[in-house]
Amino acid sequence: MQTMRALVAQGVGEPSEMLKLESRPVPQPGAGQVRIRVEDAPVHASDLHVLRGRYGFSPTFPTVLGLESVGVVDALGDGVAGLRPGQRVITLGVTGTWQAYVVADAARVLAVPDDMSASTAAQLTNNPLTALLLVTNELDVRPGEWLLQTAAGSTVGNLVVQLGTHFGFKTMNVVRRRSAVDEIRKLGGTAVICTEDEDLRTRVAELAGEQGVVKAIDCVSGQVGADVSRALAPGGEMIVYGALATHRQTDADKLTIPLFARSVIYETKTVRGFWLYRWFSATPQDQIRAALKRTFDLVAGGTLQVPEGQPIKVEQFAEAVRLAEAPAHRGKPLLVFE
Repeated sequence: MQTMRALVAQGVGEPSEMLKLESRPVPQPGAGQVRIRVEDAPVHASDLHVLRGRYGFSPTFPTVLGLESVGVVDALGDGVAGLRPGQRVITLGVTGTWQAYVVADAARVLAVPDDMSASTAAQLTNNPLTALLLVTNELDVRPGEWLLQTAAGSTVGNLVVQLGTHFGFKTMNVVRRRSAVDEIRKLGGTAVICTEDEDLRTRVAELAGEQGVVKAIDCVSGQVGADVSRALAPGGEMIVYGALATHRQTDADKLTIPLFARSVIYETKTVRGFWLYRWFSATPQDQIRAALKRTFDLVAGGTLQVPEGQPIKVEQFAEAVRLAEAPAHRGKPLLVFE
C-alpha cells in the first residue's frame, strides 16, 4: 500500500499540541474526481481558527486541515474530461490540503500556467478572490469613493489597496503599527490610520468629513470593528470577514463586536458578514468560474501582485504556524511536500 505524509489535527486545541505529521494511505479518486500531488499548501489564519474550534465549521477529528493548494494531477477518476495527468492545477474550496496527495471533484480544480510561481498559484483563490468579491459583488465600490478597511497590512488588505488603484476608488487603511504606514503608502494606499498613536474615528472624520465613510470592510472585529461601525456615515455599510483581534481565542462565544446601538439604529447602518467558504457553497458554478477567471486575469496580468510566500518543509510545520501568527510576518507560510 502506497503511503504519504499528512499533517493531521488530532482535536481542538493549540497547534503545538494538536498537529502531528503522520503516514497515511494515498487516497484513490472516485468517479468525477482527480488526485493531485500537492506541491505547496499555505497556512492561513482561518486554518488555525478551525483547529481552535472557532471557525464557521467544525470537522470530525482527527482530520487534515488546509484550505488551498497547488499541485500536479496524478490520477483521474472515471468520467473526468478536460484534465490530464501531469497538468498543474489549484484546488478551489477544497479542504484537507495539508497532505502530499489530495482528491477533489474535477469541478473544484482549475488548471494554471506552468510559468506562474508556486507561491502565487498556491494563494490564488482565498485572498485575491476575497478581496475582489468584497469590493465588487459585496460593496460595489465606485471610482472616487472612499473604502475604509482594517488589517490593511494583511494579504487581503494589500490586495484591496491594489484594487483601489486599479478601479479608481480611495482606500483609508487602518494598521496597528507605525512601522507599517510607509509600506501601505508605497503600495498605493490613499490614506493610512495607525491605531498605535491615532484615534480611528477622529482620523476618519478628518479625511472623509464629519459624516464618515459609506463603505467599510473589517477583518479585526472586537473594539476596532466597533470603532469602524461608528465611523460609518448614516446608511453606511460594513462587511465583516474576520476576527483577528482575538485570533487565539478558542471560545467562539467571545468573538464579538460591541456595536453602539444608537449609531446602528438611528443612523440605519448595516453590519453583515462575508465568508468565502459559504460563497463557494451557495454560488452557482458558472458565477464561481467567472469570478475566478476575473481574479486569475488580474493576477496573471500583474494588476494584482500576491505577496511572495515562504516555502517551509512540512517537517517544519511548527515554524510555519509560528510565522502565520507573527504580527509582522513577511509572506504567507507555504507547506512544501516535495
